[in-house]
Amino acid sequence: MGARASPIRSGARMHRVTSTPTKEPTRRRAWSGLVLVCSAGVVWGTIGPTVDVVHERSSLSVLIIGAYRAVAAVAVLALAATAAHRWPACRALVRAHGQRVVLVGALTAVFQLLFFVAVVATGVSVTTVVALGFAPVLLLIVASVKDRRPPSAAETLTVGTALLGLLLVSTGGGGDVHAPHPALGVLAALGSGAAYALSAEVGGSLTQEHDALAVTTCTMSVVAAVLVPGGLGLALLRGGSVGASDVGSWVLVVYLGVVTMAFAYVLLYAGLRTTPSGTAVVATLLEPVTAVLIAVLFLGETLSVAGVLGSLLILGAISSLGRRVQQPQAQ
Repeated sequence: MGARASPIRSGARMHRVTSTPTKEPTRRRAWSGLVLVCSAGVVWGTIGPTVDVVHERSSLSVLIIGAYRAVAAVAVLALAATAAHRWPACRALVRAHGQRVVLVGALTAVFQLLFFVAVVATGVSVTTVVALGFAPVLLLIVASVKDRRPPSAAETLTVGTALLGLLLVSTGGGGDVHAPHPALGVLAALGSGAAYALSAEVGGSLTQEHDALAVTTCTMSVVAAVLVPGGLGLALLRGGSVGASDVGSWVLVVYLGVVTMAFAYVLLYAGLRTTPSGTAVVATLLEPVTAVLIAVLFLGETLSVAGVLGSLLILGAISSLGRRVQQPQAQ
C-alpha cells in the first residue's frame, strides 16, 4: 500500500508544480486583455465631447467629420501596417474571412455614424450612457437566443432595470439642456449601441486567428469605404460645406481618427483575444463615465434628476451583468 501510494502523491505534487506556470500566464493574459479593452473605453470617452466641439466651431456636419476621421485612421493604419510588415497578414485575413471583415466594418461604420448623430441631437451624456449601456443588454439577449433558453430571473431583472433606465434618460431631459432633437438622439444612440454590440460579437472571433493590427486595418478600411462616399456625397447633395477654416477643428478631426479610431480599435481587438465580447462591452462602459465627466466639467452639460436616476439604473444593471459574465460557467 505504501509503495503504491507514494507515486500517486508524487504525481499529484508534479501535477501541481507543472500546472501552476500554465495557469498564471493564462490569468495574466486575461487581465492584460481586460486592461486593453478598458483603455479603449477611456479613449472613446473623449469622442463625444470632441465631436461636439468640432461641430460647434466649424461648419462640418457629423457625416463629414466621420468621413475625415475615417481617412485619418486608415492613413495611419496603412503606415503602421507597412512599418510592421503586416500586409501579408491583412491579405490572409481577407482571404479567410472576407465576408466577416465587411460585416464588422459595416457595423462599425453604422455605430460611429449614429453615435455622432446622437451627440449632436441630444448631447454627449445621454448618447454615451444610452449607446454603451444598451450594448451589453443586447448581447445578453443574443446569448439567450443562441443558447435557446429564456433568461434567468436575475438576467430578466438586469434587462428590465436597464430598459427602465433608458426610459428615464430619454424622457427625463438628461444631457444637453439645449438638445435640439432628444427623441431622435435617443433612437440614434440605441441603434449605435446595437451596432457596437454586434460588431464586438462578430469581430471578437477574428482576433483568435489574426493579430489586432491586421484586423483593425482591414475593418477600418471598410468603415472608410462606407463613411467617406456617404458623408461627402450627402454633404454635396445638401449643399453643405466640406471644409473648415478653423485649424483647431482639423486638429481635433485628426485626433478623432488617429487616436479614438485607429489606436483605440487596435487596443480593443488586442483585448478581445482573451476577453469575451460580452465582458469587453461591459468593460468599455468606462467610456460613458469618462464622457459624462468631461461634458459636465468642461461643456456645461447637466443631468436632470430623472436623467441621473436613469443613468444609475443603467450602470447598475450593467454592473450586475458584468459580474455575471465574468463568472465561470458551471460544468
